[in-house]
Amino acid sequence: MNNIAFINKDEQVNEQGNFAQLNTYYDEKFKVGWFLMKARPRPCFTPTLLENLSDYLNQVKSEMKSSGGKQYDYLVVGSEVPGIFNLGGDLDLFTRLIHQRNRDQLLGYAIHCIDILYQNMHHYNTDLTTISLIQGDALGGGFEAALSSNIIIAERGVKMGLPEVLFNLFPGMGAFSLLSRKVGPARAEQMILSGKIYKAEELQQMGVVDILAEPEEGELAVYQYIETANRASNSYRAMRQVKDICNNISYQELTRIANVWADAALNLTERDIRMMQRLVNRQNKRLKA
Repeated sequence: MNNIAFINKDEQVNEQGNFAQLNTYYDEKFKVGWFLMKARPRPCFTPTLLENLSDYLNQVKSEMKSSGGKQYDYLVVGSEVPGIFNLGGDLDLFTRLIHQRNRDQLLGYAIHCIDILYQNMHHYNTDLTTISLIQGDALGGGFEAALSSNIIIAERGVKMGLPEVLFNLFPGMGAFSLLSRKVGPARAEQMILSGKIYKAEELQQMGVVDILAEPEEGELAVYQYIETANRASNSYRAMRQVKDICNNISYQELTRIANVWADAALNLTERDIRMMQRLVNRQNKRLKA
């Protein structure tokens, strides 16, 4: 890796702040902010994790403003849960809100997700690059979140996909918008309606994953990318701007889709909701195994 040293959290990385369901670190040498998810009781986007993410990212924006945009060059989102990046929406919460016919809270949850995703897509209106490091399964909203980063680095063999069709719903927080810019609208629709789970290798061939890493070498791949990007920083910065222009996704587009999602969630039958709950139970068993 030439002259770049692999991450050493004892020497290079300062513990920046711990949240209930998020650990964050700052690598001063390479100006990298790491934020690692650890949601409980399941590694999904719980309301607590969403609040932790918002608080941390607001902190990043504040630090970038106070430093004149020099505090961070990269933000990396990952997971501290072995084998899992994120399993997506809080299905247990969804079932309760659907039974309560509580559209406002369903939509509020979706908008909170979109607020974070939209900012990540646009690198917080700052001159930094966002990276998703996928070292475990990224399903549903977990895959949507990964797609919102400027760069996706995934270890071989990890699984990603959008299984919402299994309980008669669809991923309503950016999946179609993001995927259609990468693989085209027809392919994006097929991926969503099939519910197929893909390996990282397949998604790399499709142009969804940017960089494949060997198992347990994801962090190394992040720093290899940083080394390459830093050597040609002007070119990489310009290409990021070009991609922002050509693949623009408006906030209005995302919120309109979120409204469709909230209405669709309230149309689910008891059979659909039972399937959703069975998936929650499977997730619980997987974590206990």
